[in-house]
Amino acid sequence: MRLLKGEFGAETRYEIDPLELLGRYADHGVRFLHLVDLDGARDGAPGNHALIRDMASTGRLSVQLGGGLRSRAAIDQAFAHGVARVVLGSAAVENPALLREVLVDYGASRVCLAIDVRVDETGVPRVRTRGWVNEVPLSLWELLASFADTPLAHVLCTDIERDGALQGPNVDLYREALQRFPAVRWQASGGVRDAGDLALLAQLGMAAAISGKALLEGRITMEELQPFLRDD
Repeated sequence: MRLLKGEFGAETRYEIDPLELLGRYADHGVRFLHLVDLDGARDGAPGNHALIRDMASTGRLSVQLGGGLRSRAAIDQAFAHGVARVVLGSAAVENPALLREVLVDYGASRVCLAIDVRVDETGVPRVRTRGWVNEVPLSLWELLASFADTPLAHVLCTDIERDGALQGPNVDLYREALQRFPAVRWQASGGVRDAGDLALLAQLGMAAAISGKALLEGRITMEELQPFLRDD
């Protein structure tokens, strides 16, 4: 299932078996899969335990999991299911100590901070939490600065207005992010529509890009994806 601009009332469902899709990606050399539990993002706790366990435990690729990981118990369970990296969004904003704790206990390579933003009329990316519903009084830059004393390495930034819209990524946002925090391994999310966008983000210096709708609808072929596949 895919949302449009973060709206749960504007979802698109794809009649594809998740495990079959995972196998198809693995057959074509994909080594890292970004997986979001949308039920968990909406409800505040993971809601697809069995499916997540089955997908993460295949051993065919590594799973980066987000959605509803707002407690230490949920995070520990995700790792126990075989997840390679957890993505903390709302929990990290509302309970920064949790992100700090998990970074220490599991290491920076296994933890990603997800920051969902809407760019305001002055060009400032404002942070949203809880399935993109709540706006908090922090900018993207202020939130990142608050974790400057941690070993945080991976940050996924989603421009909500671009998510699922196939309008192209917010290049200006990511360029500024790289300039402000060059040591971060940035993951771009929102708006990717074709292989040209992937090439643009790679040239910009982004460590990774999230593609959902474009892949599911065949706008990016497996052959076009090959130059951008990585293990981390």
